[in-house]
Amino acid sequence: MKKLIYLSLSFFATYAFAQDVSEERVKTVISTLASDEMKGREIGTPENDKAAEYIAKLFKENNLEYCTGKSYLVPFDYQGKTAYNVCGIKKGKSEKILGFSGHFDHIGSNDKPGDNIYNGADDDASGITTLVGIADYFKNKKPEFSMVFMAFNGEEKGMLGSIAISEDKKLDHIYNNLSALFNFEMVATESEFGKNTVFITGDEFSDLDELFNQNAVNSLKIHPDPYAKQQLFYRSDNVSFVKKKIIAHSISTADMSKIKHYHQANDDMSIVNSENMTQIINNFAKTLEKLSPKNFNPKYNDKVKFN
Repeated sequence: MKKLIYLSLSFFATYAFAQDVSEERVKTVISTLASDEMKGREIGTPENDKAAEYIAKLFKENNLEYCTGKSYLVPFDYQGKTAYNVCGIKKGKSEKILGFSGHFDHIGSNDKPGDNIYNGADDDASGITTLVGIADYFKNKKPEFSMVFMAFNGEEKGMLGSIAISEDKKLDHIYNNLSALFNFEMVATESEFGKNTVFITGDEFSDLDELFNQNAVNSLKIHPDPYAKQQLFYRSDNVSFVKKKIIAHSISTADMSKIKHYHQANDDMSIVNSENMTQIINNFAKTLEKLSPKNFNPKYNDKVKFN
């Protein structure tokens, strides 16, 4: 009998562990997006299209549904050419939706000798890896919320992709039910608050962080924005959805006081803390597993500016 009990406990422990996103998976996704072969993923280049197609492949692996049409690739015009955002849906128990986003484009390369590729591992292959990790975690689960996963293009050129997709009327069926959007922007390093921590831009504008922290598992914590004077809330893709009066904040770990890889050629795998990223992804996903429309319905206050 004792042996049977032990085997049962071992089975459940193994099953629970097996659902965690592995560090190897995290390394694979971020290193693929930040590889030299992607040449910095600048919008309008074949490598940018390749990155979009890779993300679409990852969405397919997670059995996500199309947001619109017959593809994960959602086209928009960029200087007379077709560029793509990537969008996938996970149906949950409720029609209410939580959104997860990041941008996959970066700034390309330069003509200098030596290392001339801006790989953009932190900015923002890390954000895409995080949302893919959350999709991985929920692949065989049915969460309380439905989920939308959006990989934006053209952020580096003025948030072009998030503006385009936020204005796409074919996606209003999603936006009308979108309770909150978590936009992951530079999460490859350890934050100034330590391991297993992130900060949120614009924390003073809504109660999203308080509601999330009330349910957070394994000591994960969202801290207030330590760089509020820089107004990062209005300087990333989340603002395209703020203008629609949708709760939308960016989540980051970037220590702006000492960061030296921002828009530099050394923003590559050498600066990535994959162990910390993996911990954050899994604890974020486990916290999301506890959220439902009953205990998570964040609201803006009167401090936010929608225009």
